[in-house]
Amino acid sequence: MKKPHRIAYGLLVLFPILMTACKGKGAAGAGPGADPNAVKPYQVIELSPRTAELHNEFPVTIEGQQTVEIRPRVTGYIEKIFVDEGAVVKKGQTLFQVNSDQFEQDVRSAAANVRAAQASVNTAQMEVNKVRPLVEKDIISKYELETAQYRLQSSRAALAQAQAALQNARTNLSYAYVKSPANGVIGRIPYKIGALVNSSITEPLTTVANVSNVFAYFSLNEKQILALSRNTEGTSLEAKLKRMPTVRLILPDGTLYSQPGKIEAASGLVNTQTGSLTLKATFANPLGLLRSGGTGTIRIPETIPGALLVPQKATYEIQGKRFVYVLTPEAKVVSAAITVNPSDDGQNFVVQEGLRTGDKIVIEGIAGLRDSLQIKPVPVNADSVLTRLK
Repeated sequence: MKKPHRIAYGLLVLFPILMTACKGKGAAGAGPGADPNAVKPYQVIELSPRTAELHNEFPVTIEGQQTVEIRPRVTGYIEKIFVDEGAVVKKGQTLFQVNSDQFEQDVRSAAANVRAAQASVNTAQMEVNKVRPLVEKDIISKYELETAQYRLQSSRAALAQAQAALQNARTNLSYAYVKSPANGVIGRIPYKIGALVNSSITEPLTTVANVSNVFAYFSLNEKQILALSRNTEGTSLEAKLKRMPTVRLILPDGTLYSQPGKIEAASGLVNTQTGSLTLKATFANPLGLLRSGGTGTIRIPETIPGALLVPQKATYEIQGKRFVYVLTPEAKVVSAAITVNPSDDGQNFVVQEGLRTGDKIVIEGIAGLRDSLQIKPVPVNADSVLTRLK
């Protein structure tokens, strides 16, 4: 009888332990993920109007403030080249020397003619001085004095002509030394020493580009012009350009140019072939970093008041259309198609159509959502999610 009692007693002791183990196993099986229909938490924000700072970017071509073609004004062989391509030069600095032997000879001949003419003037003047007192004493007739005076006038005219020829010869000699007409940077030099050049050559000797300021040219189509000017005050395009904020230049290596720029002018006509309008922005170039012929990207800021912003990560795209998940009063989500502004700040979209003030949207984990899915909304402050706002 003792043995059965011991067995029964052992079973009574083990029963609570077994029950506890079974309960523990059942709880583990009911953990997260075990029930696919369980309501999951998702962060949501409520949309409200705010001022957004966006930017538009357009490719630009850079030109110097002044680009001058350097051409010889006389015919001759290039004898010396005093500068290299890319050199910075000052106004009046000598760039090239064309063979000047002939011009120097012309100067010497003209100078000799001047001396001869001056001698004739002196002789004629002496003749007048000698004849005048004789006429005053009635020794000779006035005709002799008038003749001497005419010879003096003729000699003086010949002297003036010789002096003009000398000045012309000196000018031609100066043309043999080709000088820079402005401060700037030397461009390509296609001709070498010994090349025969003249004033009608096809290519210039070189170019001098004044790049103390540079112009950045870019094009906008008609829709972009309208969008850009819609939020800018002014009764005309010129007035709107004056009120536009400063712009920035992105260099080809992706860095931001240190100097801000200003849009100053727009072409008067739309290009009928491209349907675009050309605009010009001016940038200071104190270090000479920007050169004519360079490229870059202009960044134009755009301020949109009363905008509805949604994070880019809260949207998805299907067949070219963009969607968000909107929270219903029953805590379910439905997809809504939205139209967004072509410009963005890199993190948020400005919604043009599809959403209203007060709508609540899911901002994370949207890949696991579907229409009419019940969720547990977790409200998040929109200011902590949306960026680049005023």
